Amino acid sequence: MYNALLSDFSPAAIAASGQCFRMRETAAGWSLIAGGRYLEIRPGDTPDAFVFSCTRAEFDAFWRAYFDLDTDYAPFRARCLKRDVYLQAACRYGAGLRILRQDPWEMLVSFIISQRKSIPAIRRAVEELCRACGAPLDPGQAERRAFPTPAALVCAGPDRLAECGLGYRAGYVYDAACRVHSGELDLAALADRPTDQLREALMEVRGVGIKVAQCVALFGYHRLEALPVDVWVDRILKQHYPGGFPRRYAPCAGVLQQYLFYYARCGEG
Repeated sequence: MYNALLSDFSPAAIAASGQCFRMRETAAGWSLIAGGRYLEIRPGDTPDAFVFSCTRAEFDAFWRAYFDLDTDYAPFRARCLKRDVYLQAACRYGAGLRILRQDPWEMLVSFIISQRKSIPAIRRAVEELCRACGAPLDPGQAERRAFPTPAALVCAGPDRLAECGLGYRAGYVYDAACRVHSGELDLAALADRPTDQLREALMEVRGVGIKVAQCVALFGYHRLEALPVDVWVDRILKQHYPGGFPRRYAPCAGVLQQYLFYYARCGEG
């Protein structure tokens, strides 16, 4: 167990922010599977205290970067215009929310699945996919499985993928798996491309439009300028930013979008 004091860190906000589908609230706190690792987080005795079910060495080797804990998020919130009272409220409500540094492959598949699904439905489909095709993390914990590799999804085939609750998205996921497994789509190499070229490459995959590509750019490649627009964000932009999102927000539009999404979904009213 590792006891840590972390400011500007809220597992509750991160888990509910729609960016990570394998982090969930438990009776004791939160659980998470990422990078072939299982983690539990419990609140400590003070608001900034947390207990992680890993060693300090593992935390520093993987989880610190995963939670983007070396980035100061206060300057992002400081970009908020004083007259932008809605974003001001969202930033206050969402303090502690961070953009996770997630695996691009997992993000590509997860956000293909996300189309026209609610967050609970996405979670169920992702977990079913992991149960069907993912490798067990621990022989004694068969229910805890890693996210499936491209090879595993190619082997499963589109019909088996459809049985995991993917519906028409099964063909899209299968196409993505084939492209990545064959090397036609090199997700690691895309990390070196400018964001516009990154999006274009991702959109060559069947079923990947601009919204999914933006999500993968933001949550899989940490392109903080990427602005995914789903139903929630589209409604916010039309209601509060009819003239467009201010240019001042562009360098961290993805971060501010997360505050807005989380506030609209969980905090407003």
